[in-house]
Amino acid sequence: MKTSNDPRHQKRQHIIQLLFAQTFQNDAPQDESIKPIMQNLPEIDKVITSIAPEFPIDKINKVDLSILRLAVYEITIEKDAPEKVSIDEAIELAKEYGGDSSPAFINGALGKLVKELAEKK
Repeated sequence: MKTSNDPRHQKRQHIIQLLFAQTFQNDAPQDESIKPIMQNLPEIDKVITSIAPEFPIDKINKVDLSILRLAVYEITIEKDAPEKVSIDEAIELAKEYGGDSSPAFINGALGKLVKELAEKK
């Protein structure tokens, strides 16, 4: 059972905070922990647009967008953790930082992503 003291969870919390801050400071120097995500941002945002077409990137809540960016990066590019773990972590982060509808939105979008990836295999 994971806890809020789990170092992997704390690392994800830190990354979400940095990604959130980056949405307001585009020209600010980037922390090393988010550089790979920022370098792949066009690809990540393209995926987010395809899995949540009813929500344009600029209309998605900035916290939810940061969580989605991390999860999409973990699932499609990094691939270190199982998809289920990345989704569970994203939902937990949405519960912590997002609004009331954030966990359901994140779960739906990432569920669609995993389904699309499975269909491509």
